[in-house]
Amino acid sequence: MIYSLYIINKAGGLVYNKSFAEGLNPLSSNEALIFAGTFHGVHAISSQITPSAAVTFSPNGEPETTGISLIEAEGLFLHCFQTPTGVLFILITDPSQNNTNFVLTKIYELYSDYVLKNPFHTIDMPIRSEMFDITIRNLIRAN
Repeated sequence: MIYSLYIINKAGGLVYNKSFAEGLNPLSSNEALIFAGTFHGVHAISSQITPSAAVTFSPNGEPETTGISLIEAEGLFLHCFQTPTGVLFILITDPSQNNTNFVLTKIYELYSDYVLKNPFHTIDMPIRSEMFDITIRNLIRAN
């Protein structure tokens, strides 16, 4: 089961968050902003302290450090996907959820199609797109 989705811009600002599970205690808007900023900072630091043996290289020879990709806690997993431009997609799931990499990749595709290609959307600002909301909700329900 997928509990919630957070999208954090490259500066650490929360631009999108949705909860999908009924009955969970939702974060207040202040708590969600604090979560986004804290996670962004920890992710940035972890990518800087990654051991050199774990660093991979892009096709153009630049080092790629991933930072945090998974946090396991009792009762939930926090999965993180970082785009080449530094946007973080965070998916909070039940530990039994299997296809999170696929779901995160599809969310990134939907973000590209419905947010980045929207001429009325300003980059790094909160996402306000009904079509994006609908397609994300449908994707989460299907998985």
